[in-house]
Amino acid sequence: MAENQNQADNYSASNIQVLEGLEAVRKRPAMYIGDISEKGLHHLINETVDNSIDEAMAGFCHHIEVTINEDNSVTVEDDGRGIPVDEHKKLHKSALEVVMTVLHAGGKFDKGSYKVSGGLHGVGVSCVNALSSHMKSQVFRDGKIYQQEYEKGKPLYPVKIIGETTKQGTRQQFWPDPAIFTTTVFQWDIIARRMRELAFLNAGIKITLTDLRHNDESGKPRQEVFHAKDGLKEFVRYVDRHRQHLFDDVIYLKTEKQGTPIEVAIMYNTDYSENLHSYVNNINTIEGGTHVTGFRQALTRVLKNYADNDAQISKQIEKAKIEIAGEDFREGLTAVISIKVAEPQFEGQTKTKLGNSEVTGAVNQAVGQALSDYLEEHPVEAKMICEKVILAATARVAARKARESVQRKSVMSGGGLPGKLADCSNKDPKDCEIFLVEGDSAGGSAKQGRDRYTQAILPLRGKILNVEKVQWHRVFEAESVMNIIQSIGVRFGVEGEADREANIDKLRYDKIIIMTDADVDGSHIDTLIMTLFFRFMPRIIEEGHLYIATPPLYKCTFKNKVSQYCYNEQQRQAFLDKYGDGSEDGKSIHTQRYKGLGEMNPEQLWETTMDPKTRLLKQVTIENAAQADEIFSMLMGDDVEPRREFIEENAAFANIDA
Repeated sequence: MAENQNQADNYSASNIQVLEGLEAVRKRPAMYIGDISEKGLHHLINETVDNSIDEAMAGFCHHIEVTINEDNSVTVEDDGRGIPVDEHKKLHKSALEVVMTVLHAGGKFDKGSYKVSGGLHGVGVSCVNALSSHMKSQVFRDGKIYQQEYEKGKPLYPVKIIGETTKQGTRQQFWPDPAIFTTTVFQWDIIARRMRELAFLNAGIKITLTDLRHNDESGKPRQEVFHAKDGLKEFVRYVDRHRQHLFDDVIYLKTEKQGTPIEVAIMYNTDYSENLHSYVNNINTIEGGTHVTGFRQALTRVLKNYADNDAQISKQIEKAKIEIAGEDFREGLTAVISIKVAEPQFEGQTKTKLGNSEVTGAVNQAVGQALSDYLEEHPVEAKMICEKVILAATARVAARKARESVQRKSVMSGGGLPGKLADCSNKDPKDCEIFLVEGDSAGGSAKQGRDRYTQAILPLRGKILNVEKVQWHRVFEAESVMNIIQSIGVRFGVEGEADREANIDKLRYDKIIIMTDADVDGSHIDTLIMTLFFRFMPRIIEEGHLYIATPPLYKCTFKNKVSQYCYNEQQRQAFLDKYGDGSEDGKSIHTQRYKGLGEMNPEQLWETTMDPKTRLLKQVTIENAAQADEIFSMLMGDDVEPRREFIEENAAFANIDA
């Protein structure tokens, strides 16, 4: 990497800085692992485990052990072939040292050793090494234990033999560098989620996760084993476990087309949304891509052919006077697609959209074949799917009518914006934001306290519709939901687009901010609104437009001289510790608890929650679509038990007093 350090005339070769070895990674860590917060930290484990998974995909590794040690270091051990230790001909040092200390070095470039792999650019484990204050590599090969240790990516000694063994494989232990990361504490849930996903995606591999920092009642460390014999079949059942199935079968295929291994598992449920989770080389492609296009094409083609050729079903369609569209086939569908591509090309900012054009045809062909066979062999289930499709098409037509009547009304009444909306005067969406405010009284304070030029206010009366539990057209009949959709400028079924596709090209605000009370009801409304965006307008979340405002819980005052807004219990306690003796005496220290937004006057609301210079906004993001889907269906569905468990498990973090 060359950096221009000097703009003066004497710009010469001496001004060119070359970052040797792994210095580049330490200098610009975010380029290699995304960021240096919690997400980047956990990425270190993923990179290390990916090497073991690649060994497993090549058929040499069966068991991977991931251990979080007491000192927050992590050990990853597998029973694969072990990293080669013989001398590298070109660099004249052990291959292990080359893999650990040279960027873009690894076995993934040699088509002979790995057909496909998750880590394809050879930055994986050397990055982990560069960003660790200490790392220890051990290789078990040919009856010997080879070892090398590193500090910030630099070897401390050449590779040496430290003993004998009957084992085979590689053990990596690393200590993340606190000088690089904002946190070095690993979270069990984040690691467990990824290990579970990897076990589902690679059938038969056993992954054991152990946390030596926490012991259970019997004094044993916390441990979970992830092992899915049936791979994706189990994955789709796991994702769908909070929903009612249309029938119990999983439609499954595993094949190879045009040199691309393809695995797909499909289930139908009684819900109304489509849940599609796609992976390429074990990487979650949140934005889809060519493999998802191929899948959808096949599904539409095969089911349409089946419906047309079945006399009974085609009669039903004729009777209902409807045209069936592609999206009708996907209502109530949960599917997991996993493909392996030797040289994947990703598009998009986040690198989560596959761009390989050859994949579309391969997936289309494979899924088409498998689905045709299934429908032929299972006429009862095929009928059930087709009946659900007819129902979906009928609802879609009803939704279009409901939507058009609303849109017509709004055009007739002028402007097309709800009467409740207090719009801002700036017309440039990039600079504007809208607050969705719980209750009319808080809406009144927000209207008075806002910056009228850039901030719009939409008051919401009562709880909005739970979109998880209703058919599509009911959503467009609900005033509360339509007010939101119209205000922000989202349109459905725009020329040539699917009815369910939310078009956000004419989005009227850059930030959509949910502003509710800091209590249980407020949290419920937050969740209802997030469900609406996740199910109906996911692009708004994907492109980073959705936020949640954080109003303060307390206003603490000391002798009328010092006052401070506190957003949580810890801040309040810190104030009491600083100005009192840790407790509230009622004389010199006074704490005001805000039960709701309506209790604040416009000035207070502005300075605490709405002023861009001082407010705290939480951005709503989707890291993992499968997990988000599961949480929403659990929180907003009919099944009470899993919801209760979830709330009990997470109550400690919620910090809400009702």
